[in-house]
Amino acid sequence: MRGYYTFFERALRAFNDHSTVSKILVISSVSGGGLLAFSDANAFQSYAEGDGKKKKVVVLGTGWAGVSFLKNLKSSSYDVHIVSPRNYFAFTPLLPSVTNGTVEGRSIVEPIRNIARKKPFGVGFKEAECYKIDPVQKKIYCRSTDQGKTLGGNEEFTMDYDVLIVAMGAKSNTFNTPGVEEHAHFLKEIEDAQNIRRSIIDCYERASLPSISEEERKRIMHFVVVGGGPSGVEYAAELHDFAHDDLAKLYPSIKDYLRITLLEAGDHILNMFDSRITKFATEKFERDGIDVKTGSMVIKVSDKHISTKEIKTGQTVSIPYGMVLWSTGIATRPVIMDFMKHIGQGNRRVLATDEWLRVEGCDGVYALGDCATINQRKVMEDIAVIFSKADKNNSGTLDLKDFKDVVDHISERYPQVQIYMEKKKLKTFDALLKSAQGNDNKLIDIETFKNALHEVDSQMKNLPATAQVAAQQGEYLASCFNRMEQCEKYPEGPMRFRGTGCHRFRPFRYKHFGQFAPLGGEQTAAQLPGDWISVGYSTQWLWYAVYTSKLVSWRTRVLVVSDWLRRSIFGRDSSRI
Repeated sequence: MRGYYTFFERALRAFNDHSTVSKILVISSVSGGGLLAFSDANAFQSYAEGDGKKKKVVVLGTGWAGVSFLKNLKSSSYDVHIVSPRNYFAFTPLLPSVTNGTVEGRSIVEPIRNIARKKPFGVGFKEAECYKIDPVQKKIYCRSTDQGKTLGGNEEFTMDYDVLIVAMGAKSNTFNTPGVEEHAHFLKEIEDAQNIRRSIIDCYERASLPSISEEERKRIMHFVVVGGGPSGVEYAAELHDFAHDDLAKLYPSIKDYLRITLLEAGDHILNMFDSRITKFATEKFERDGIDVKTGSMVIKVSDKHISTKEIKTGQTVSIPYGMVLWSTGIATRPVIMDFMKHIGQGNRRVLATDEWLRVEGCDGVYALGDCATINQRKVMEDIAVIFSKADKNNSGTLDLKDFKDVVDHISERYPQVQIYMEKKKLKTFDALLKSAQGNDNKLIDIETFKNALHEVDSQMKNLPATAQVAAQQGEYLASCFNRMEQCEKYPEGPMRFRGTGCHRFRPFRYKHFGQFAPLGGEQTAAQLPGDWISVGYSTQWLWYAVYTSKLVSWRTRVLVVSDWLRRSIFGRDSSRI
């Protein structure tokens, strides 16, 4: 799924009382990010002003969005605190590699306290889970994690805030399919990857027992992956490599029983990639012996069988399996669902923010990453006020020159305009207006202006729920915090069409740097900007280089590279640890 977050727009009223220390809160989880934002464009209050007391920033979560915000926050004007159920950041794109021992789990995590101690200001951390957000009282309710039970039970506490940054990520989406929670594996956390690795070895060891029947051995050695997205495809490829490169040598008597099946409800795998990559991946999996079943929707999972419904025929099939991985997308966490109901967003699937990452209908809250989506404002909602801004003489008609003062602001405030122009191969905004004028070359009235832009809003799309999006949002929001006082004096954002002056900050804009799909056998597919498609062995080396550079610290870079070297020399470890 990364443009960036902007924090605090409607916190102005919360900061009028300078007699108390204010707080800013960021909520997140290891698996992703989530955003909470403000709806008033004037609310970006300077958080370091007042009587000299620092504003307290509480970051709830240590996922991509929360950690990106923390790493890029440079101003010492804030008293920063973090609350998360995990005391580390995990490099989630390498989780599939942890499932088979290509890299070790500890190699892709960085303790959050290591990151915090490098900041030029104090950062506090509480290992706890936020289970309730009260935007009226500006409090969050937290409880200690399950690990605390061994030390005397769960502890509960509350924290107040001035500004809350929610980056809680999302959970796996089961679509309420019976049996999934009880019998399927997920791949969202380090613990998930380690449990999968143990389960794979368990299947091999159990299938090796002499008392196991032939039919039971076939079932145990059948590994099913539900979901043909990047995570499911990469896991299937990693499992194939593990089985054929390493386990086949250690378990020669059962290697021929191995079956890997990939179930996808759509008509092809990797549907977010170019069709050339989809075709290459499908053909490679066929050569590798991975059974790809498209158009198969899972309707039930039991302890030994998974039931599917063929979409084209309606036929129900029961498939015996030894282990199943569920990788079918994400869903909103319960705490976010409760919060959405509290602020009037109960009918939405995810938390809605504006282009500055401020939660709509809630003062003093921002949301980043997988738990939120940006509700981009439509051009047609503001068409009349845009026209009036250009019509300085109130004549009711304009020529092309009259638009020169607002053209750049329109493109920056409404990114769908630029996307539409690129699709129609129109180089300038003037060309877009001329296309609506026809051959008359007449002055432009409001109806002609509407005709020129009436199709623009159809280009709006939600950002993907990816680490790339979450990281960019965290970086953006930190940048806004770093320049809060500067941009208060010298606003850098686009013109306020419904109001006067300019927005303090430019809205968040996501820049896509491409995406990878590792396919096993030291081959990877890449879709990069400019419609550049690359597949094969050389792309695998590009994948190595990019992922190494994106790791959060030099410690994790050294560990991961050493794991890759160890695997190439000694193979993967099959110990059940």
